[in-house]
Amino acid sequence: MACRRDHAWLINHDSLTARLQKRYKHFAVRTLRMAQARPIQDECHVLHLNPSQLATIREVMLLGNRQAVVFAHSVIPRSAKRGPWNHLAGLGNQPLGALLFANPQIKRTPLRYKKLGRNHALYQKAVVHLQHAPTFLWARRSVFYLNCVNILVTEVFLPTLYD
Repeated sequence: MACRRDHAWLINHDSLTARLQKRYKHFAVRTLRMAQARPIQDECHVLHLNPSQLATIREVMLLGNRQAVVFAHSVIPRSAKRGPWNHLAGLGNQPLGALLFANPQIKRTPLRYKKLGRNHALYQKAVVHLQHAPTFLWARRSVFYLNCVNILVTEVFLPTLYD
């Protein structure tokens, strides 16, 4: 598993957004991408999507004191956009986490963890924003569901979080 400095951030089940807002005087969300695209194969499996099916992919960088600390990648199936998650398209630079943890009707699956190597698509997207690319990055993901409609959220922890 992760080393001690990573471990506390990875396993905490509370809102990552709230923890970052508490830790950093200046917290911000920078939207990098919000587009229709094909999810990664394992994301299709988790969300029970056909691999050729498009979904809305939202990618943001969470900034602490103007420094990138977490890369977040969300997959919003088309069914979610017509249903209870239809307001997600208008989030802009607002944190998704604030919305997810504000509604007690939204449920979350247990966190899943992964050590992302240099060949993983999300590793490659996250390190674009770093001066030095580490050998690997830790990530976690879970599915949030409301009225039987799911979205998948993956958070990739950057080494700058631990500085």
